[in-house]
This record gives sequence, C-alpha cells and structure tokens, in this order.
Amino acid sequence: MATAARWLEAGLAPTPDNLLAQADSERADVALAAAGDQGAFERLYRLHAARVHSLVRRMVASEGDADELTQDVFVRVWQRLSSYRGDAAFGTWLHRLAVNLVINWQRSATRSRRLFSDDAEVELTPARSRSPESVMDLENALGMLPAGARRVFVLHDVEGFRHEEIAGMLGVTTGTTKAQLHRARMLMRGHLER
Repeated sequence: MATAARWLEAGLAPTPDNLLAQADSERADVALAAAGDQGAFERLYRLHAARVHSLVRRMVASEGDADELTQDVFVRVWQRLSSYRGDAAFGTWLHRLAVNLVINWQRSATRSRRLFSDDAEVELTPARSRSPESVMDLENALGMLPAGARRVFVLHDVEGFRHEEIAGMLGVTTGTTKAQLHRARMLMRGHLER
C-alpha cells in the first residue's frame, strides 16, 4: 500500500515497518519518475498534491492563484526531478520548491505593486454574521492580510521557519520579518476580536 491512510482504511495500523515500506515506495517512485515514468510521477503527485496546495493556498490570497501555482509546482518538479539528490526527504525538497516558486511568483514585476504594497489599508470584515455559532474562517483572515505580512505569518507561524530562514528566502532583514509577523498577528487579533 502506498500511504498510511490506505492502510488505515484497510484496517492496518501504520507500524514502523509499514512506514518504512511507504518511504521505500516513495524513493522508488522518485527514481522511476526521474527516469521518465509518468505513472510513478502520478503516484507522487497524488501523495503530495493536497499538502502542496494547502501550503500554497495559505501563502496567496486567491484560490484560483493557488490552483495555478500548485500546478506550476508539479510542472517544475517534473522538470527538475533529475536534480533531486536525495539529501533530504522528497517531501522536504518539494516543500522548499513550492515555497520558492510562490515567493518568486509574488516578486514578479506584474504583481509586485499589488502584492507588496503593505501601506494599503486592510479592511477587516467578518466573513459571516456575528452570531455566537459562527466560526472564525482562518483562510479568510489570512487572505485579508497584506501580502508581506501574510507571507511571513505563514512561513513562521504555520510552516515553522525561523526569522533568519525567512529573511534569506525573502531577501529582507530579520528585523523586517519580525515587524511583518507582529503586524500580521495584530491584524489577525483585530479580526478575531470583532
């Protein structure tokens, strides 16, 4: 079986042996896909697409852009799979490739004025009526953050990168990442208190 979820559906507990078999299967699929096996690449896609889409969706404001960028990530994976050395887990390499692709997309000249304008006012409006049973929509709140603050918030608080790593990825100082994170948290808090 290819994933722990399938083992659970089949009534099998994910044991260390099963997890090792999954890792071996993934390594085999990576090697086969790097040699041009489209079936192996499809298995890798099915295994990682949801996680990549979730990451990309948290980093960009629109679902349409997230869908397009997720496709771009896997096109890039297909193109660069032969450069994967295996020093890190495939999922780690894929995650890093996705983050870099999104950052580069956000830096593109056609989007830079719109996405990097942190001076723009942010209108915080509830996604739903203010009733006790309504639930905070985190994705909507993230979408309301200015792009710079959203990027740093996702990379730091969601993905767990350190300020030094984020600064290196974005080409800014650690002070800038700390300020952006503080700004993002304050805007999120303001939205939650409404």
